[in-house]
Order: sequence, then C-alpha cells, then structure tokens
Amino acid sequence: MKSKKTFLKIQLLLISVGVLSAIQYNLPAQTKKTNLNKEIISIETGYTISKVRTVQNTDESYIIGSSYEGTVLGVSHIGEVLWENKLSGFMNHDLWCEDITGNGIDEILVANANGTVYCLNNNGELLWKFKQNDAPMYSVCTIKKGNENYVVCGGYDKSIYYLNSKGKQIKEISSYNYSVQSPWQPYPKAIPDSTCHIPNFIRKVKKANGKEILAVHGVIHTMALQARGSVYLFNPLENKPYKILKLEGKRPLGELRVIDSNNDGNEELIAGSTGMVHTASLLKVDLDNEKQHQFDINAIKNGIDKFGYRIAQPEVISDNGERKYFVLFGARVLLVPLDFNLNNTEVLAAKYSFNDMWKDEKTGNIVLASAQSGGSCIHIINTENKNWKTAYSNLEPKGKIAKILKNSKSLRTNLKKYKASNNERKPLPVYFMSENIPSTVKSLVEDIKTNYSSPVFLNGAGSDKEKWDRSGILNERYKKRRDGRMKYILSQDEILAKILPKYKNAQGISYWGGHGNDPYMYQLSTNKKILDGANGKKTVQIFPELEDHSDNFAYVMEDYFYPLAAHAKKKNGQIYVRTKHSFWQANVYLPMWSRLLSGEFSNVFVPSMEETTDKSMELSLASRLGIWTSGATDSWGSRCARDNTSYDRLRQHSHQMLPNHFLRTMVYQISYGAQYLHNFPVDQEYMSLLWELIAKGALYVPKRSEIVSFSPIHLSMLSPNEHFLEESSNTKWTTFYNQNFEENNPFVFSRLNGSWPGAAVTEWDFSNYAAGVKDRRLNFLAPYKNGMVLITPPQEGVFADVDAPRGKLTDHLHPMYKNIMKEYLTDGKDYFSKDGKDKFPPDTYYKTVENSIKENAKLLPITVEGDVAWVVAQTSPKHLRLTIIDNGYLNPNNRVANVTFNNIKPKKIVDILNGKNFEINKTKQVNINIPCGMFRFIDIELDKPLE
Repeated sequence: MKSKKTFLKIQLLLISVGVLSAIQYNLPAQTKKTNLNKEIISIETGYTISKVRTVQNTDESYIIGSSYEGTVLGVSHIGEVLWENKLSGFMNHDLWCEDITGNGIDEILVANANGTVYCLNNNGELLWKFKQNDAPMYSVCTIKKGNENYVVCGGYDKSIYYLNSKGKQIKEISSYNYSVQSPWQPYPKAIPDSTCHIPNFIRKVKKANGKEILAVHGVIHTMALQARGSVYLFNPLENKPYKILKLEGKRPLGELRVIDSNNDGNEELIAGSTGMVHTASLLKVDLDNEKQHQFDINAIKNGIDKFGYRIAQPEVISDNGERKYFVLFGARVLLVPLDFNLNNTEVLAAKYSFNDMWKDEKTGNIVLASAQSGGSCIHIINTENKNWKTAYSNLEPKGKIAKILKNSKSLRTNLKKYKASNNERKPLPVYFMSENIPSTVKSLVEDIKTNYSSPVFLNGAGSDKEKWDRSGILNERYKKRRDGRMKYILSQDEILAKILPKYKNAQGISYWGGHGNDPYMYQLSTNKKILDGANGKKTVQIFPELEDHSDNFAYVMEDYFYPLAAHAKKKNGQIYVRTKHSFWQANVYLPMWSRLLSGEFSNVFVPSMEETTDKSMELSLASRLGIWTSGATDSWGSRCARDNTSYDRLRQHSHQMLPNHFLRTMVYQISYGAQYLHNFPVDQEYMSLLWELIAKGALYVPKRSEIVSFSPIHLSMLSPNEHFLEESSNTKWTTFYNQNFEENNPFVFSRLNGSWPGAAVTEWDFSNYAAGVKDRRLNFLAPYKNGMVLITPPQEGVFADVDAPRGKLTDHLHPMYKNIMKEYLTDGKDYFSKDGKDKFPPDTYYKTVENSIKENAKLLPITVEGDVAWVVAQTSPKHLRLTIIDNGYLNPNNRVANVTFNNIKPKKIVDILNGKNFEINKTKQVNINIPCGMFRFIDIELDKPLE
C-alpha cells in the first residue's frame, strides 16, 4: 500500500519530467475552487476504475475507486491520488464506506472475490481482514444496534456474517435457515439445493425513528425468472427475517440503493435491473406499506439505444429545484420524476457507457467510474451547474480511451503504407458471416471485394422459422421444443423463397440452421434444399448453444446433425457449432460427438463459441485449437457479442461502445488460424480496421502446420468426469458452493459453475499453471508464456482412436513437433496413465505437468512473457511472424513483452507496420513495447530456415 506521502513524492518527480499535468496535481487554490464548480471534472487515475464510492473525512469527502485489478485508490476531488492499496490482486465485488470506530472518519470496507472482507483506514492502510472460505464475498455494509456498529457481509457460501468493528465474527446466519427460494427447471440438468440463496445485496435501511434494519436481497439464479429473488428484512443481529417480500418483475437486479426520496425520514429500496433493454426497469419498494412500483425503461421510445446489457443505477438529485431520480443506464442518464411519470422522463445520451455511479452526500455531486471500454478516468458531475447536461452528452474521456483512439489512428495510418512480402503465400480466406456494413464503410468493403481475396463477406440470411409436421421426431423432448423468441409461421417453400435469393451477388450465406433450444427450427429436408440451392457457393449453418449432453440430444445427433453433415460435406457447407461453456473440452468427448471428433466430417463442422456467462475463455481457446490441430476439423471460428463481457450476469456492465476489446480478441484468434467469425456490430467504422488488416496481409492467417507457438506438451481429454461435465456447463445457478466438497475434491479444471465470478483459480488448476491466469473472469487474451498448451483428443495408449480418419496430431503440426510432443491425460478431474490403470491427484501431480511445460518451452523458437497474448507462425522458410497483443481485455494499458529466442538466431527483427528495428541483448532477449489497446506484428528474419 502506498501512502499519500509516498505518492506526493512520486507526483513531484513525475511533474518535473512532464509526465503528470499540473492541472491534475498540486493545483493552486483558485484553480481548485474553479474546477470544483465545473460541470464535469475528469480525473485520470491510470487504472480502469470499476467501482466508485465517497468517503467522509471529518468535514470533507474524497472518492474511493476500485480498479479492474482490485486496487483500491483514494482520490481527491481535484485529482490528487491520495493513496492506493492493491489488496489481494483480485477484483472487488462491493465497497462500503462508513465510520465504524466512532472517530468521525469513515473506514473503507471491501468485499473481495477471494472470499475476504478488508477494512482500510482513511489512509488506505489495512486495519483487519475477515475470511471464512474461498467463496467470493459479494456484498458488505454496516448497521448499528444501540451504540455498537457492526459490519455485515456475505457471498457465495450462502451465509451472512456479523463482524464487530475490529473484524471479529459475532454471528453467522445461514440462508438455509430462512430462505424461501426454490430452484426448478423444466429439463433434466443438475439444480442446487432448495431453500437457500446468496446475498445479492446487503443494505441497511434507516427509519424515521432512528432505528436501522437490514435488507438482504437473496437470489439463486442470474438470468431466469427465478433470478428476481426476494428481500429479507431483519432487525439487527436477529436470526430470522421479520418480513419477506417477493419482488415483482421478471429479471435479475443489478443494483439496490436505499434512498429517502420524499424526505420523510424513512428510506425506501430502489432497485435497478441488469440485462437487455426489453427487461430494463426500476423497482421502488416502500417498506412501510410494502407497495412496489415499477418503471419500465423499455417503454421510453426516444433516446434509448435498444441493444446491450446494462444495469439501471438510481440516485436522487435536484434538477432545477425538482427532486428526480438520476438513473445511469449504460451511456444514458435518465432523469425520472419521483412518481415514475414516463412522459416527463428526460434522456441524456453520452458517447460512452460507465462502470458505476455514486452520489457524494456531502457535495451532492454524481461520481462516475471509468468508461466501460477500458477508460481510466473518474468523472465528477456537478448537477448544480446549469451546463452539466450538455457537458455529459459531449463527454470525451481522456486517459486510456484517448490513447486507444490515438493508437488506433496511428496504426491505421501505418497500415495504408504496408505491402505484404512477396515471400508469403496467398492469404487464407477469413469469412465474416453476417457483418453489418453501414454506409460509412460501404466503399471500404467494395474496395476489399474488388482488390483482395480476403476477407470474404457472406450474406446473412435470417427468416422466420418453419411450421412443419414433427410427428416423425421420435424423441418427445425435441418433438415439443420450440424457441420462444421465434415465430414458426413459414412453409418450406416460403423459407426457400426467402433464403435462396441471398446467394445472389455473394460468395455465400450464413444463417441460423437451428438452436440448442430447438435444433429442428427447419426440417432436415429444408436445410438440405438450401445447400442444394447454393450451387457450390459457401453455406454456413449456425447452431448456437448446443449444450444438452443427455440421451435426448444423442438422438438429435443421429437423426439430424450427422445426416445434415453428410449432405453438407458434398455441398461446400459448414455446420458452425457456436456452443457454450466447456463444450470443446467436455461435451465433445462424449460418444454422441464421436463422428465429429474422428474427423469424418472435418470439412463440415466448425468449432466456435458463444462465450457469454462464461469465465474460462483460456480453456475454450486451447480446446478449439486442440480439436482443429488434431485434424478433427479443418477450420475453427470465433464470435464477439455485447455480452461477451457478462461473466457475472448479476452485474452486467456490458455496454462497451468502443469495441477495442473485440478488435484485440479477433486479432489474437485470427493469428491463431480462426477463419469463421460471427460478430455483433457495435462500431463498424472502428472494427473495419480489422478488415483492412486482413485484406492487406498485415494480420497473417496461418495454417495449423505453420504455427510454432504451441507448447510441446498437450493435455488430452478422456470421457469427461460427470461432476466436471455438470459443473462446467451449469453457470447460471448461484448456490452450488459446497465447502466440504471443494476442500476434498481437487479438479484439473475447477470453479467453473455460477458460484465463482472473479474468484481465484486454484494453484493446481490448468488455467493457472498452463495458461497463466489467476481468476475466473474474462481471460480472452491469456498469456500462455510457455506456449499454447493444446487440449486435444488422446493420441497414444489405450484411449487413442488409432483408426480415426483425422490421423495423428503431429500429422497436422509444424514439422518441428514431429518428435517432441508429450501427452498428459485427464478427465477434467484427475490425471491418468496411458494404460488407464493409474490415476493421479491434480493437487500434487500438476507439478509434474507444470515442470514439463516449463522445461519443454525451451524447445520452442520463441517464448514471450508479460501482460500480453502472443502467437508465432512461420510465413516463409526464413521468416517468423510474431503477433503480440495487449492482454487487458477490459483494462488495456501500455505493456512490455519480454521476447526470448531459444534455439534460433534472428538476423533482423522489425515491426512490419512502423518499420522499427529491434536488437537482441546478450541474453538472447528483446523487450517490445505494446501501446495501450494495441498489438504489434513483428517480422523475424532467421539466419537459416526453420525446419
């Protein structure tokens, strides 16, 4: 933890060299006064701030910020960083600031994803910490009974805890003793225990008589109708709630504030939704009369953009003398009358969405956390200033957002001058399957189509679904299944009339062939006739969310998918398996998927992912690459969508307006050979940079036999352990945590269900020792510093399918791997010997695998360390392409990549876009700076061919 004194020294030093602006630090008194009266003050912190609160310090207040990495900062209203404390290095789920010691100065309470509550003093110094187990601590507040102050906290272990002001546990109240939540679902999948919940929010409520009560919002799910939950009202320290209120509405709540909106001394609950706009709402609960009032945000017709996943965060401000709710909703601010009058609601639109909002009760100012797109500022809105609304609409964050835009512009300028080397082969095609092309980029797309072979823009060909006789489907579950979002109104002929014309003036089409909710959206003969009507053009049939691993879906595979694949095999057709969770390291190794895994339909099936609600992206990437490199499929794909960032559906700040995180993810995955991309549009002018990178060949698309950054160690999957299979695909229930089970059952792949948002991975988890990530969050750009450790089908021993058409893994890899590959076997829980006779525990045997990965990394031509993702591919006999990407998915920054040359001798090292040359030091290393939010393509010329 750095103190204010230390920071002041650093600031003075940085100012002397021109790094920090004197406007932000050490301002003269008059400037301070002027700035505090400004409509909006933006404070650059250097961190991506995820949460903000305010602290009372005797007669003043200052701001508390919590960064994406979990660092807590104290920041003055004029931009002075008073202190910082990195705490555990894991994210913080909640902050609460209040005086619990009676000295008139607030303490700072932090609920951390590692299961700890930290208490900091006014200087950011740790006073105490409390931890019961590893389940993420999710909410924290304080409450007073008599003259005693108590801290109340709780999280994913399904209990709430009372602590005294020194952090000693006074009481535990298990939700099993009072919860009325009861899980159910209409299809066979594991569900958690009944009558328990997690505390989504714990908040104290002040009454006019001076007493305080505790409100606990309990939930068991993150998305379904059951996610709405109930509010349990407790008198302080009592074991049972005196009242339980079932909340009205249909979807989960991502915010719960306690506000005395009418100034009668009794606080009400004001809750905000989390999710899509069609379910967005506010809910006011009057605890005296138990009346509930809803405000439907979706009913606002003007000014609300209709896509994205947002939280409605309410406060009360004075707007020209009238008290109104100030509601932050993504990039919008809604000024809502206290009576929820829809017609009198005012909507303000900014360019960027923000991670959090808080009201400073001392000043009345609204404090915004950083822009969701990787910003680094804290913004203070003075709502007493008459110009604040215009200033909000025109807000252009400085700091990292400005850097990203500047760096992107610079890269684009350099790209215009770039010409691909004549030594490189013809580029492989990259297919954008349904790319939105607005008028602003239409000329660019036409230029690409005219002058370049790649990327290829397929036409999207959606339609309503088919109404057909399903009596021939022998499985009752799928005979009855329908997707409630769809209209089943068209005949086969009507569908063909809508879809087949889409082939005109295009190289092919893509469309939803079905969905996990209903694979039979079109009868088999309809999808076959669409393939026939293509006349050899490419057809990509998209099947999202094929999660079911029951016998019911085994029937679907034989009845529908394999016959469709056999037909597509001869018709230039692809079945794009856009599935979820751990499918490519679990479900695909079940018998029902054996024909895909064998390589029988290698030119048909395309492994892809819909990584929403997930927290294990580093595993899905290694798994898809393992399927592809094994020869099971000839290509693989990826997807970027708004809710890729929704790892925690109860807190969906997933409305990024600058898709820089999409750009870097695509660059990384394409540089690893992804060719089929199914992206959701956000800012197509910005994302068109990706199209140009592909067209001009700066972004090299390798064959699997050209990649030389795969680790010589690979992990091969057996039939998945049943618990691993269930847990890893059950990400929406919140109450699966079982301490006894966790302590006695280590897994190779662990903490994958809905109980672990942002949590630490175990020391023995593959994600830690192989991928180099430490938490269950958004690791799309994992470092894999010892090379990508592939997760593959078994290659040797009794588990290998030696007759599979796909052949051996080494048949498809670069020749250098021919005699250096080494395999370890797992079922997701334990490790196994090649003969299947011995089983090895993951919490000890992982050291064997980890040491093998480290030792064999020396056999790779290049390894890279740092907060970066990286790929190496051979572009010609004497040339390697090193792609390095800033790996801060939502917290981009300037990075340094430490590149080591192990068994090659570089002749020349140059950035292909800006021409910068690099020199190797005596230890055969070079450091390469990666600008914030960016990537670099480095050409390495060798003294002799790599073979």
